[in-house]
Amino acid sequence: MTALNTPTAPGPARSLAADAERRRIERDLHDGAQTLLVSVRIKLGLAADRAAELGAADLYRLLLELGDEAQAALDGVRTIAHGAFPPLLATRGLAAALAAEGDRAPLPVRVVGSVPRSAPECEAAVYYACLEALQNAAKHAGRGARATVALACCGGALTFEVRDDGAGFAPPARAPRSGGLAHMRERIDALGGTLAIAAWPGRGTRVRGRLPWPAPSAGTTITTSTTKGTPWHR
Repeated sequence: MTALNTPTAPGPARSLAADAERRRIERDLHDGAQTLLVSVRIKLGLAADRAAELGAADLYRLLLELGDEAQAALDGVRTIAHGAFPPLLATRGLAAALAAEGDRAPLPVRVVGSVPRSAPECEAAVYYACLEALQNAAKHAGRGARATVALACCGGALTFEVRDDGAGFAPPARAPRSGGLAHMRERIDALGGTLAIAAWPGRGTRVRGRLPWPAPSAGTTITTSTTKGTPWHR
């Protein structure tokens, strides 16, 4: 969190510095991750064609699915490179965007909650925190695990929770200073929120956060983000 303690340049100077940083990130993404993903997408397509020629139907379907996921990742990198939020988050809000991620997750995911739209930086912070928690669940919860994302807004604050019923773990005595969990905490802390992680060996893991949920600024076109209880995906 060093950046939070660094004095920022005033007015136009800060704006110019931010624009320059965005351009640098866009170049790095274009020259690095985006180029690599294009290559992966093409190679997966060629491999799928070869699998079809050999009559390997299961392999063909798997390669097509991997190709679709590579394309989704490529679309996401392109979106970020142009300085925008994930399209569904921007147009339909937090619950809908998380439900879409649940569709793509390798474990069953259920999203519940009714959430009013908020400032873009708040929506993005919760979206990426939940995404990180789901990715951790997919990696560590184990075979047969399921996850639930719960969203609730009350008194001008949003509470979110990502919980799985998987293997769990014995939490370390001290919070990690780097990696995905630390980045998740930094995002929420920066907006005046709190984040807590709890786990029980053999009984799953829970990530719970709370942060202020201000109304979006005047003139912003939004739609309500509501998910009353999506079914378990996959």
